[in-house]
Amino acid sequence: MDDLTVTCVDRGRVQADRSFVVDGHSVATASDRNPEHKYETYVVWNLVIETPEMTVLWDTGSHPEAGDGYWPTPLYEAFAHVDAAEHTLSADLETAGYTIDDIDAVVMSHLHLDHAGGLHNFAGTDVPVYVHREELPYAYYSANTDEGSIAYLASDFDRDMNWEIVHGDSYHLTDGVELLHLPGHTPGLMGAFIDRPEQPLLVVGDEAYVEANYAGQSMATSLLWNNGAWKESLERCRDRQRATGAEVLLGHDLAVFEDVSGAAD
Repeated sequence: MDDLTVTCVDRGRVQADRSFVVDGHSVATASDRNPEHKYETYVVWNLVIETPEMTVLWDTGSHPEAGDGYWPTPLYEAFAHVDAAEHTLSADLETAGYTIDDIDAVVMSHLHLDHAGGLHNFAGTDVPVYVHREELPYAYYSANTDEGSIAYLASDFDRDMNWEIVHGDSYHLTDGVELLHLPGHTPGLMGAFIDRPEQPLLVVGDEAYVEANYAGQSMATSLLWNNGAWKESLERCRDRQRATGAEVLLGHDLAVFEDVSGAAD
C-alpha cells in the first residue's frame, strides 16, 4: 500500500544473560565446568503504523518505574530495563513525531510487563486495545495465581480498557495490516504482516528474541509457554518470509531493530 507507513519507536535497553535468550548458550560440561557467560544488551521497541483508516500503536513498552520497584525484584534482576525511567511512552512517541492522542488503536502482541507497561495511558478511553483471545485469560490467570508465567503484572492490564478480542490464526485489522497468532512464547502472542509499499514487514516479535532464535535455537524454557507451539509458529513465520521476501523485525535484537528502523545509518 502506497499510503501505509511504519515508524519504529525506541523504548530503551534491557540487559540480561544470553542464556535466558538462547537456550543452552552457557552450559557446564565435564571438561568446562565454568563456562563464560555473556551479559548482553537488548532493545524494547514499539511501532506506529499509519494507514488511511487508522493510526495504530504496536505494544506500549515497559512501565517507566520498572527499575524503581514497579517490577518484582526477581524479574528485574533477570531482565533489567536499565533506562525505563527515561522512556515514557508519551516522550518516545513525541520523539517519533506523534502524541498519545494521535493513536486510534493499540495492538498488544502479548501482555508481558515489557510490552504492557504503558497501557495505563489508554485506561478509561475509547481507544480499542486488540489482544488475542488466548492471551487475556492467561495473563489474568498468571498475574493472580501462583501458576502460569511470572512475567505478567495485573497492574499493567487490569484496568478499564476497551478490549477488542482477536480470534483465530489470522485477523484483518485494516488494509495492509494482518495480525498473526504465533503461540509459543505465550498462548496468545501475535505478530503481524504489514504490507509496506517498499517492502513488506513481518513483525515476528517475541516469537524470536534474537536472530539465533529465528534460526531455530529456542529461548530458555522459562520464556516458553509451549515449545512445540513455538516451533510451529517459527515455521509459519519463515514460510511467510520466504513467500513474500518480507523484512523481519525480531523481539529484542538490537542490531535487527537498528537495521529495520534505520537508526544505524
